[in-house]
Amino acid sequence: MARLTSQFWVQAYLMRLRLADIPAYVTAHGDDTAGAVLVKLATLDGRAVLKQRQFDLMSGAREWAVLSEGPEAEVDATITRQRGYDPDLWVIEVEDRQGRDLLDQEGLD
Repeated sequence: MARLTSQFWVQAYLMRLRLADIPAYVTAHGDDTAGAVLVKLATLDGRAVLKQRQFDLMSGAREWAVLSEGPEAEVDATITRQRGYDPDLWVIEVEDRQGRDLLDQEGLD
């Protein structure tokens, strides 16, 4: 199965969030074709969750896993470290007090 380019996936994800009235921003523009994507969910109470897509070797599925969770400053430090390892990385920041990032919806795996 062909994979979508990172830029196409990011644009589609941002549109899905916009349609749900959930603010989101690209805070780091990675490689248009194959850059990995991190999604930071800020709940606007000083806390955040950082997720990345991972490949599950047992099922063969791609799933979203928590990379970091806790005070927003600590999550931001994790993003800075990850960008140091991978400058082609995309970072999307989602802001939602209810904790919605829509990553569990069909079509975003």
